[in-house]
Amino acid sequence: MTDKRKVRKAVFPVAGLGTRFLPATKAVPKEMLTVVDKPVIQYVVDEALDAGIEHLIFVTGRSKHVIEDYFDIQVELEQTLRERNKTAELTLLESILPVAGSTSFTRQQSPLGLGHAVWCARELVGDEPLRCFCPT
Repeated sequence: MTDKRKVRKAVFPVAGLGTRFLPATKAVPKEMLTVVDKPVIQYVVDEALDAGIEHLIFVTGRSKHVIEDYFDIQVELEQTLRERNKTAELTLLESILPVAGSTSFTRQQSPLGLGHAVWCARELVGDEPLRCFCPT
């Protein structure tokens, strides 16, 4: 029997150590390395949203808080942009901000591989079908 339910959730296993990209990933998570003017993770999230995904689930690891920060409001930055009438920049920030409540983050405490990372998201996925988007 085939599951006919709409795929609403996507898991992004972004807990890896980034050893293939050393030394760049010693200080910056590989998902946050930029290609042209955007971090890699933004391209992957855009693809998921274009595919109709409604709930983004990130499985992170130690030192990956910058990914969570990237997909959150930065009050001080936005206030400064408003004060300086930087409307284009404000519009850009708003365009990359996921809908409130549409992102979840969970932690993979030990680097035990891709399958384990997806397994760590099991409570957030529940019994729904999912897609897995691997940024690198």
